[in-house]
Amino acid sequence: MDRAYILGRSAWRSIQEGNEREWLIGNGIGGYANHSVPGGGYRMSHGYLVSSTKAPVNRVLVFTRTQEQVQISGKVYDLTSQQYVNWEKNGQQHLKQFKLDIVPEYHYQVEDVSIRKTVSLEYGHNTVVVCYEVTGGSEPMQLNIVPLFNHRSPGDVSEKGSLKFHKELTGNVLKLIPCDNPDLTIFFMSSTGQYLDRSTLPVTMATPNYTYEENHYYAFENRNGFLGVDHHYTPYEINISLKPYEKKSFYVKCSIESLEDKDGLTIVQEYKQRMNELVHQAGYDDRLANRLVEAGDHFIVDRKSTGLKTILAGYPWFTDWGRDTMIAFQGLALCTKRFAEAREILESFARYVRNGLIPNMFPDDGHAPLYNTVDASLWYFHSVYEYLKYTGGDDDYKFIQQVIYPKLKEIISAYQTGTDFSIRMDEDGLICAGGGLDQVTWMDVRVGDWVVTPRHGKPVEINALWYNALRIMGNLSERFGESSPYDELSHIVYNSFNKRFWNEEKRCLFDVVDVDLGNGNLTNDNAIRPNQIWAVSLPFTMLSEEKAKAVVGTTHKHLYTPYGLRSLSHEDKDYKAQYIGKLIDRDAAYHMGTVWAFPLGAFITAYCKVNNYTVEAVQVAKEMCELFEDHMQDGCIGGIAEIFDGDFPCTGRGCFTQAWSVGEILRAYTEDVLPNMK
Repeated sequence: MDRAYILGRSAWRSIQEGNEREWLIGNGIGGYANHSVPGGGYRMSHGYLVSSTKAPVNRVLVFTRTQEQVQISGKVYDLTSQQYVNWEKNGQQHLKQFKLDIVPEYHYQVEDVSIRKTVSLEYGHNTVVVCYEVTGGSEPMQLNIVPLFNHRSPGDVSEKGSLKFHKELTGNVLKLIPCDNPDLTIFFMSSTGQYLDRSTLPVTMATPNYTYEENHYYAFENRNGFLGVDHHYTPYEINISLKPYEKKSFYVKCSIESLEDKDGLTIVQEYKQRMNELVHQAGYDDRLANRLVEAGDHFIVDRKSTGLKTILAGYPWFTDWGRDTMIAFQGLALCTKRFAEAREILESFARYVRNGLIPNMFPDDGHAPLYNTVDASLWYFHSVYEYLKYTGGDDDYKFIQQVIYPKLKEIISAYQTGTDFSIRMDEDGLICAGGGLDQVTWMDVRVGDWVVTPRHGKPVEINALWYNALRIMGNLSERFGESSPYDELSHIVYNSFNKRFWNEEKRCLFDVVDVDLGNGNLTNDNAIRPNQIWAVSLPFTMLSEEKAKAVVGTTHKHLYTPYGLRSLSHEDKDYKAQYIGKLIDRDAAYHMGTVWAFPLGAFITAYCKVNNYTVEAVQVAKEMCELFEDHMQDGCIGGIAEIFDGDFPCTGRGCFTQAWSVGEILRAYTEDVLPNMK
């Protein structure tokens, strides 16, 4: 079944329009290649090789891209598509088709010359190849390839003065060593062609220095409040000549490891073969499901500190976050039947449990994990439960009993007696969390001393997860032949939850109860938010059928959009309609109306659940999932964005492809829709 995305010239009528679409492929160790469909840089992360020097962190952009010019009979056709300060190159006018067939392909037409350019990473390595297939026309021609190098974070830009390298050209192999990082070597080679030292080119007023590509303008970054001007190092170009009607295939390769003998075509074939095997293993005879399986692979990566797998939260900037990992886990690792890697992910996070908490996030190398999350540890129970539901063999239970179960008991004990960030069980059995400047749920924005969405008290989804954790522990303790104090406590939580959280006026659940007003009095937060949906969608619900239907109905009316759930009702006086502009403006809207894709997975499950998976309900859920087919051909091709504007959710915001967005739509589609289609 064909999964390729094919775009034609209507997708880049202008460079501005074309730049709204981009692509990304991962290398399985935290590095990636990411660029715009027209072929130029539009954001700081755009590069053919963003390497990860200590998986999956310490990312460094080392190879920005290649730029090509075609010379025929004295005419020069520049294929470069790039915005500069106050001007632009429009090489996309020669681009006749773009295809993302696991890896990106650019198809150019210049007079009667055809050029296909394919970019691929080598899986498991910080290596990229760019393969060319050129079919010459009736006149002799020359293709000039200019490689652009850099040495910076993918979340920054370079000043020209900072791009200083020691360079060494031996035959067809170029070595570049950044002057400020002698431990890193950038290797580059071309399989054919002649190297031209660009410093020997004649200096003109128009090109004062050929060894630098200057003043790249990133409109996306400028829109977000940054200057958005970048520079790159271009010490050489490669010239390849073709006779009339001659066909040539060749490649260039860049790496921070070494340039082994493996040729470019082999690297492309191996990358595509591996992906095809993953899709075949998942076993879905459905295009959307297969595309989601493919999209999900880029998030499952190695973690060097454990020697095990983990899940990156999102591209281009997130590392592995505990909460995001556990929410994405079911879709990315279980629905895809990647059970060995699922086991590694569970073990990887078990090694970092501290004071009953799993990490909220792993920063870059040299910094300790951050533990400021109340829900990540509770989602961990859900991941264990789903893992056993999908596998369920004796070896799987043995693994959980020996490696994971002691950590689960540690978490329960810590939550009962109290742990960091004011996380503790109250007398009614419910969990309190947060206080002061601590933001420990997923709605966690803080700007200085401004807590944008304070949810201190007893949040609804935390207590739904707490109840599920207790029920799961009850099942496990019985399986492992231990006494179970968990069942009795779960009954207390059940009764307290129903007594405290039901909001009769709005026919839904309070978002937080026992909110401290600071004067010794407590109140309840009756804002309509998506957090209540997990009280219905999780395996063990505390709600009656009537209340569960009411929660789904209120959520549908106030929060549902085609691409996710609003983080706050559009009727709320504090609702923010757009997520755009400077960082402080975006932070103010992040959880105050902005649409999030990942809660839609829970909504779809809850919707099917309360409607007893009728034919009509499953058809509605199917249509909800299929709406993402359009989005996956926009923004980051093949991915699902983190967030969207509250009003008219269309353009992806935040991370252009997010693990829990992809994972939850994949989970809902393959668990709630496909098995229940009549």
